Amino acid sequence: MWGRADSAVKLLGRNIPSILRMPKGADLKISRRLCVKPQEESQLQRKSRPLLRVPGHKPTDWEKRFLLWAGHFKKTEDIPETVSIETIRAAKTTLRVKCSYVMIALTILGCILMVIKGKQAVKRHESLTSINLEKKAQWREEAIQSTAAKP
Repeated sequence: MWGRADSAVKLLGRNIPSILRMPKGADLKISRRLCVKPQEESQLQRKSRPLLRVPGHKPTDWEKRFLLWAGHFKKTEDIPETVSIETIRAAKTTLRVKCSYVMIALTILGCILMVIKGKQAVKRHESLTSINLEKKAQWREEAIQSTAAKP
């Protein structure tokens, strides 16, 4: 079975443009020469680069509120003086999601409210075309009266 597949690949390989063709003897693994640095260089860079990471972050008053609203802590007193930045990011992400849920709910509520108002307007025989026709008729009357008032 695999012999047939190999011969099919060889036949198709003849029709592939030379740019796309794999060179003979090349490894079938994906070559990521541009993405991955050699291991020796990356190890040298790690050793030479100073580690300036701060293990904690002192949260501001707003960040403390975010942590409370997101449910990470129950009370303001429970929040430690230093909190990891990942915890603050997680709290902000949680608040973004909650805010989007609130906006979705308000949008749906607004749509339902507009449908109800529209149905009430239909019962009163009001429509946008009738309102526009009434306004235009009123404007014409005002225009006629203003031209009649000018001698």
